[in-house]
Amino acid sequence: MCSNRKGTLVRSTVLVFVGGSLMGFSRWFRNPTMVIAGRFITGLHSGISLSVVPMYLGEIAPKNLRGFLGLVPSIHICLGVFIAQVLGLSELLGKEEHWPLLLSFVMFPTLVQLMLLPWFPESPRYLLIEKGNVHATITALKCFRKKGNIQAEVEEMQEEQRSLSSIKTLSVCRLLTDRRVRWQILTIVVVNIGMQLSGIDAIWFYTNEIFRKAGIPEAHIQYTTVGTGAIEVIAGMLGCFTIEHLGRRPLIIGGFVFMGLCCAGITVSALYQEQFSFLSYVSVGCVIGIIAGFCVGPAGVPFLITAELFKQSHRSAAYTVAGCLNWLSNFAIGFGFPFLEEATGPYCYLIFCAICWGVAVYAFFIIPETKNKTFLEISQMFEAKDDVLDEEETFNRQLKMGLMNGYGTIGLHDENQN
Repeated sequence: MCSNRKGTLVRSTVLVFVGGSLMGFSRWFRNPTMVIAGRFITGLHSGISLSVVPMYLGEIAPKNLRGFLGLVPSIHICLGVFIAQVLGLSELLGKEEHWPLLLSFVMFPTLVQLMLLPWFPESPRYLLIEKGNVHATITALKCFRKKGNIQAEVEEMQEEQRSLSSIKTLSVCRLLTDRRVRWQILTIVVVNIGMQLSGIDAIWFYTNEIFRKAGIPEAHIQYTTVGTGAIEVIAGMLGCFTIEHLGRRPLIIGGFVFMGLCCAGITVSALYQEQFSFLSYVSVGCVIGIIAGFCVGPAGVPFLITAELFKQSHRSAAYTVAGCLNWLSNFAIGFGFPFLEEATGPYCYLIFCAICWGVAVYAFFIIPETKNKTFLEISQMFEAKDDVLDEEETFNRQLKMGLMNGYGTIGLHDENQN
């Protein structure tokens, strides 16, 4: 992944315009392959954005607002889904002749981004820790902070820079073999895979079928689906505006626990719906509950803590790992859910229930609260868990001594002799 956060986002907009144009003109050229290619290309852009946007926002935000800004992308994702659902109604663009226009709508928000984003500064942490440009860092901070102690933030970044054994961005291979961050790596693996295997993708991909089995009339399903989109936006805003008060742990633990309960509820209602007709409404309520529980915390917190758990040199590679796991899990559920449901019936939701509760248990015992803490403080919390703080300090000391005009190792040897 490119280290330059803002530049990556600006350049990647080309993918949206190419993909959107292919989908928009596919009907005119009578070529369905253009739709597949357009979806693939816009999917590449989605993968890049879902990694780079949270990283950029996490690095430009002050620590007391990092949680709020970290969940802003998830709110806009929910808002985008809701707008697409509304536009997809049969009374608007839901007709066959209008779907190329609906698919090409993706270009309009991207055009707004392309016009506005170049005027924003680059990430201050990137400018200072990776580029060593103090003047550009202060300029960027003044743009983002109309008030506050800029000097204190610069000093905190410099302290993190001094703590790094290397200011170069690590590759994915080096990240995965770095035992100093093994707990952080395990954490992003658990939360990102758990996020997608929680059942939310099955709900999103097969909402209409679930509502149909619950007995909702075919003519009303599209409006029920729009209603779930509205719930997503409301729940996302609830999480966004409470995260700085409640913290990360309550949102992610509570969200997964509630989703697990709702998954179990779908299984029970599906098994006994024929005997008790009111359970069809319970099933719909559980679907809405899964969506709400997901959007409150598990939808955005994994992207946020991926930024918070790693120092600057590890962060880009960490987002690459998290993004790959996220999308691979998304694909696995989207492709495999029909076969899973055919094999296990309504009991498939108990599998999602177990995954949700397993992630909640892991978060309860392993993931620390990161609210109002600097990136360096969070890293030190995990270093204490790994018991490698002394080892890293010794390594850094030896490295610095070795760079002192070639005499560092001699000085260290003499010191040991004394």
